[in-house]
Amino acid sequence: MKNAIVTGATGMIASALIRELVSRGVGVYALSRPGDELDPYTFGSPLITPIEADITELPKVKDRINGKCDALYHFAWLGTFGGGRDAVYTQNDNIRFTLDAVRLAADTGCDTFISSGSQAEYGRRSERLSENTPANPETGYGIAKYAAGKLSRLYAHQLGLKHIWARILSVYGPKGNPDSIVMQTLGKLLRGEHCSFTPAEQTWDLLHCDDAALAFYLMGERGVDGRVYPVCSGQERQLADYIRTMRDIAAPGAELGIGELPYPPGQVMCLTGDISALKEDTGFSPRLSFEDGIRNTIDWMKTK
Repeated sequence: MKNAIVTGATGMIASALIRELVSRGVGVYALSRPGDELDPYTFGSPLITPIEADITELPKVKDRINGKCDALYHFAWLGTFGGGRDAVYTQNDNIRFTLDAVRLAADTGCDTFISSGSQAEYGRRSERLSENTPANPETGYGIAKYAAGKLSRLYAHQLGLKHIWARILSVYGPKGNPDSIVMQTLGKLLRGEHCSFTPAEQTWDLLHCDDAALAFYLMGERGVDGRVYPVCSGQERQLADYIRTMRDIAAPGAELGIGELPYPPGQVMCLTGDISALKEDTGFSPRLSFEDGIRNTIDWMKTK
């Protein structure tokens, strides 16, 4: 891979992917919304060409890209948090924008289109998630991701592109969602605040964003056309164990309020994935333990 396009470039996983690509000498056209901060940690390399382009402007971007690209990674998406996840017209628009990204990939000479799906496409399940797990999305966000995956594959194949869909489970790290369990917990622990939790009996699989970036890079290089890959570590742990590990690193000895809160309605109790296909096809294996990933995240938080 010599050149790649990344949409939604300032997001957590997209930023990590850009760093991964640059570390391998890949030129990157980084598409971000006008006004988004381009931190020098990610965007300081001469291999990166920043392009300000709202998700609605993807059809106009081809004229700003010089030469042939090899792969397009699509992360840009509206309505990812809160009430936006069930904003039906917004989510419907995201499907069209994903198709616009496929068209951009074809217009810039890409061979491969890779996009970020979501565990929300599966709905609530009690087994490890795989490519063959039946999808039963319950939110507008999950429904739109599922539809976008299906339609973008159809369109990509019509245009002669290889298509790969990556269903992300739970990723944490620098630039992570401040409302996520990892970022909220670390923030409170570092500030010396008390942390209250549910009984935390959920079985989860957390993956650091740098390892998610590695998975996406390898999908672009070696992923199999038409595959749907869950993106996770393949190493499940109970949420309470993750919480205690964060406490032991961020604030040793701090009291934890595990069990002080009730489970919310519709709580997902199992969120784990099978990465055997991803390993077999691409050679992916996580590089960071959860402990090292938390240390990395804390180091980044202390700079903010």
